[in-house]
Amino acid sequence: MSAPELSAGHSGLMDSVYRHQRHIYDLTRKYYLLGRDRMISELAPPMSGTVLELGCGTGRNLILAARRFPNAHFYGLDISAEMLVTARASIARAGLSDRISLAQADATSFDAAALFGRGGFDRVFVSYALSMIPGWERSVSAALTASAGSVHIVDFGQQEGLPGWFRKLLRGWLARFHVTPRETMAAEIAAQARAAGKSCRFTSLYRGYAWLVVVGGPKPI
Repeated sequence: MSAPELSAGHSGLMDSVYRHQRHIYDLTRKYYLLGRDRMISELAPPMSGTVLELGCGTGRNLILAARRFPNAHFYGLDISAEMLVTARASIARAGLSDRISLAQADATSFDAAALFGRGGFDRVFVSYALSMIPGWERSVSAALTASAGSVHIVDFGQQEGLPGWFRKLLRGWLARFHVTPRETMAAEIAAQARAAGKSCRFTSLYRGYAWLVVVGGPKPI
């Protein structure tokens, strides 16, 4: 199957998953998508900087980040047209349509110049999307390519410090939504950062429930 076919197939899957869930997504996910707000607080874009989110979903993170950093402009892309309907409505209600631009695209392969008229961004972030994206490694590469500064990623860890029964229940629940915590996520990001000559900082949150990774700077790890 070709890349365009894979992209179209995943887009349809995500639309089917979130066609109805998008209306309650933010209300329910706040209880277990942990570490998002910490990641956003660490973005710290420069004055008049630009920030891109891959897999922006309902726009929740973009709205929070835009309010926290009022002098930056934000961009978001998502493969699901259904999620973008909710995102655009939420951004409009928040009065941020002039500072947040959205586009439908595949996070593993996109043309930022064609989508947003920009070749790069001061910050790129990915929040709980890698665990849902087939070929997620390509999303890491795309994020590094799009970033002229740092890349910030938070996603499910391996729950290494939590009881086995909890991990089993969590994995079963997540599988219902086509979510798979990536066992090699930290190692893959570190390897790509090393190849790009950039530093990489890894933090395990909540006993391994979530992993936070920041890539940025010219010094090799």
